[in-house]
Amino acid sequence: MSKPVVAIVGRPNVGKSTLFNKLIGKRLSIVDNTPGVTRDRIYGECEWLNSRFSLIDTGGIEPYSEDIILSQMRRQAELAIDSANVIILVVDLKSGVVATDREVATMLRKSGKPIILCVNKCDKIGEVDPDFYEFYNLGLGDPIRISSIHGHGTGDLLDEILKYLPKDVDSNLDEDIINVAVIGKPNVGKSSLINRISGETRCIVSDIAGTTRDSIDTIIENQYGKFNFIDTAGLRRKNKVYESVEKYSVIRAKMAIERSDVCVIMIDAVEGFTEQDSKVAGLAVDAGKACVIVVNKWDAIEKNDKTMANYKRKLKEDFSFMSYVPIIFISAKTGQRIDSLFKKIVAVSNANAMRISTGVLNDLLGEAIIRVQPPTDKGKRLKIFYMTQVSVKPPTFVFFVNSVDLFHFSYQRYLENRLRDAFSFEGTPIRFIIRERNGK
Repeated sequence: MSKPVVAIVGRPNVGKSTLFNKLIGKRLSIVDNTPGVTRDRIYGECEWLNSRFSLIDTGGIEPYSEDIILSQMRRQAELAIDSANVIILVVDLKSGVVATDREVATMLRKSGKPIILCVNKCDKIGEVDPDFYEFYNLGLGDPIRISSIHGHGTGDLLDEILKYLPKDVDSNLDEDIINVAVIGKPNVGKSSLINRISGETRCIVSDIAGTTRDSIDTIIENQYGKFNFIDTAGLRRKNKVYESVEKYSVIRAKMAIERSDVCVIMIDAVEGFTEQDSKVAGLAVDAGKACVIVVNKWDAIEKNDKTMANYKRKLKEDFSFMSYVPIIFISAKTGQRIDSLFKKIVAVSNANAMRISTGVLNDLLGEAIIRVQPPTDKGKRLKIFYMTQVSVKPPTFVFFVNSVDLFHFSYQRYLENRLRDAFSFEGTPIRFIIRERNGK
């Protein structure tokens, strides 16, 4: 049985994301005084008294708004309510009960789920503020006083949550899960891909650039394995980032790359390669992540029998610094080649975690040296005594040599190519550490 789910809901700017971050113990959801910062459903893991459950942060609910983004935020909150075992309704002590609070409370009662009413921004300890008792009018039982900023009352809230959670749930984390960060410029179809593979409207999709702000986790399990897809905000050039909220989004996207095993680098087939695509890919390479380049919107391209080959050849030139990365042409809209994408993700993830014994490595090294002699300088020849693998993700190898200066970049590239040919390190960077025998 999967972990139980607890959803945090309420109108905008009552402190839902601050409470979410406090309960999971890290700053996963963006917090800002601007209403409507959180848009999609943000998932986190929470543990209390040896019980684990999934916590969902949602965008503020505006029941009757006709705005495109606000209406989709409301839909995301409704999906969170449908999937939750317990619902936390957050209200604001300072503003008191407003009409939207009443409408949201009415909507939640219709769900038939256990509802815990939290009155946030009760920052003073001691005597209860008289305004607190106004919230009994919502008809949701005894409210709980909390301060999401200071953490006051969160222990009482967690105790109340545990009363409603199902018992005997296996909450062990799956160690075999592959974390996949979907990265790229705005509007290349990252959220559309997540929605396609999950089979639901998991992420808000809009033609408005910057729709996705947080990094959104989506668990997918199929015949290829178990995956955690992380939808990220589109990464724009620095001089194009104006809002402080978008700056947070860029930080979240970079954090998503750090915690991923594989980065799916998405490109718009219609727009083609841009300099920003190269910079986004560079972030993944610098972090040592396995990568797959995905060309989306392939259904929108007029094609003949040579179109794909020509496009792929051009991309290989554009991404010459990561020529080892596979390229897949898909359509998130139609689902074209999604199965091939899963196969490549598994392959590059395995390559990124591959470990080779020292004996096998040195047999390969001996053959490579016989085929191409190491370089010389002023009569002194490079000697490679032996090599060994010291870590994975990415595969990292240490070479012990007589002189670091003699180990030229060109010969390192030759040995890297021999490793790739022999062991199929597809999609993953390889790192070399060079050491002299004297420890230098």
